[in-house]
Amino acid sequence: MRAVWLREFGGPDVLVPGEAPEPVPGAGQVVIEVAVIGIPFIETQVRSGSAPVPLPRLPIIPGNGVGGTVVAVGPGADPGLVGTRVVTSLGGSGGYAERVAAGVDGLIPVPPGLELAQAVALLADGRTAMGLARAAALRPGEWALVESAAGGVGSLLVQLAVNAGARVVAAAGSAGKLALAAELGAEVTVNYAEDGWDGRVREAVGDAGVQVVFDGVGGAVGRAAFELLPPRGRFLVYGAAGGTVTHATVAEVFARGLILITGWQLFASPADITAMAGAALEEAVAGRLRPVIGQTFPLEKAADAHAAIEARAVLGKTLLTVSDISSDSPATSVPKER
Repeated sequence: MRAVWLREFGGPDVLVPGEAPEPVPGAGQVVIEVAVIGIPFIETQVRSGSAPVPLPRLPIIPGNGVGGTVVAVGPGADPGLVGTRVVTSLGGSGGYAERVAAGVDGLIPVPPGLELAQAVALLADGRTAMGLARAAALRPGEWALVESAAGGVGSLLVQLAVNAGARVVAAAGSAGKLALAAELGAEVTVNYAEDGWDGRVREAVGDAGVQVVFDGVGGAVGRAAFELLPPRGRFLVYGAAGGTVTHATVAEVFARGLILITGWQLFASPADITAMAGAALEEAVAGRLRPVIGQTFPLEKAADAHAAIEARAVLGKTLLTVSDISSDSPATSVPKER
């Protein structure tokens, strides 16, 4: 079968299409005919060797979140699953391929009325956003600052915060991204690529300050956002798109009376992770959550997809598609950076 391999760390061109063995379902597993694959920002960092997490041993087929149709089951798996549309995570690798083996415990059926692309766009980012919103316990009238507000997670957080009655400050790095955040409900938008952006946030929110910060950037941006919080403010870390995790010592968190929540605190168990992803799909079906799909690329153009993400001109989620792969298929954009 066709797949994309990572055999060395480096630029996008180290993602090389090739052949891989057909997956065989083990006990409690199924084989999925993959249609759509999600690409979170951290996969570009893993590929380059710069991720703020332990790096995998190479070679690997990258990719974690996929959506498709169950075509075979292993021992102990329900034969009735064959033909079911599902999304699932794969434990960090194996997803950039035509078919994958996955455990039944992590399968999430795709509800009727939801496209596979939408479901995959909500798989990792949706569960993360739902977990962050739950942990933040947003209250009506509070100001919430969402960094990387036009990204896959950020665009969902803007919507979830608005749905909770919070007032949203969206921070992003371009006019097009800020326009999208405003369209999704952000009341205030600021460009954190410009000097003094944090001062403009202070002016906009007034004496009450920002009670919640969703930090998806880290580095200097995350640190500036951290300084905006008043006592009892909540600082939730969900990424380090800027390259480094926001630095804050335990001593200063306690001295300022802040609440610090990191990604590993969001979910009580693997079952909770799956449940949050399923809840995100249901929110989309109900019309309360809209995944923003920025661009889609054929599987064999995975290198181009990574390059587009790193160029930071993409809105929302970037996906790979497996159907009708052609070496000269153009990328499609829904929508592009404006």
